[in-house]
Amino acid sequence: MADRVLVTLDGEVRDADAPLLHADDFGVLRGDGVFETLLVRGGRARAVELHLARLASSASVADLPAPELDDWRMAIDIAVEEWGDAREGVLRLVYTRGREFGDGPTAFLLVTPVAERVEAARRDGVSVVSLERGYSVDLAQKAPWQLLGAKTLSYATNMAALRHAESVGADDVIYTSSEGHVLEGPRSTVVIARGRTLLTIPPEQGILPGTTQQALFEAARGHDLTVRYEALRPADLIVADGVWLLSSVALAVRVHTLDGHSLATEALEGEIEKLVDKAIETTR
Repeated sequence: MADRVLVTLDGEVRDADAPLLHADDFGVLRGDGVFETLLVRGGRARAVELHLARLASSASVADLPAPELDDWRMAIDIAVEEWGDAREGVLRLVYTRGREFGDGPTAFLLVTPVAERVEAARRDGVSVVSLERGYSVDLAQKAPWQLLGAKTLSYATNMAALRHAESVGADDVIYTSSEGHVLEGPRSTVVIARGRTLLTIPPEQGILPGTTQQALFEAARGHDLTVRYEALRPADLIVADGVWLLSSVALAVRVHTLDGHSLATEALEGEIEKLVDKAIETTR
């Protein structure tokens, strides 16, 4: 059983230990590209169509050639088959601008095991610190070249934020805007509960539209839950009946502490996690 599976967009299964990228690939030199991360569970990649739609949207925002989605679907099927159905995996779709003097984009898929930290976060929840991201909620409309709302390869700031959280004894981060509005996590969407109403931040405020959050909101409407998009502040999280970080791999992770404040964890206990699990089973 391989611990990594590497597939190129032509459907060829590559040696994951052999070199693949050229040194002048813009994905390496400048982080110039986009990507998606999917969960592989039970021998199937989850929410494929939602992720492919977001890949195409990110590529458009970044002025990359429109991805041939049928090619990606075929390569996803091959990668998942190679991975097998005995364990969960993380499937990354990577699409860069290509080589500096090349004639087209670079595209590949990589499957790796789910990290141990993900299992711990699902089981135990996480402590979070809020960090200012340094821009206004209306920047996406005023400065489209900032690529806010696109899932780009330029993740150095996100990784630095997570290292900072670890250095102060926290597990994760929730970004805030320059006005003090809640935005998102470095690799997650923020969802809170007020009673049986679920709320999340409008994508128009410059956040990445969450595929897992979209799947949850669609499923929630059939389970006596109301859903709403609304601007939030950190105080809204502290007084909420529950706060979760949603992502494609970790799924629904409960936040038990924010900036040293203990958050409510009893309301809807286990319900959101189970609903997310069900949502990704049925979402295309």
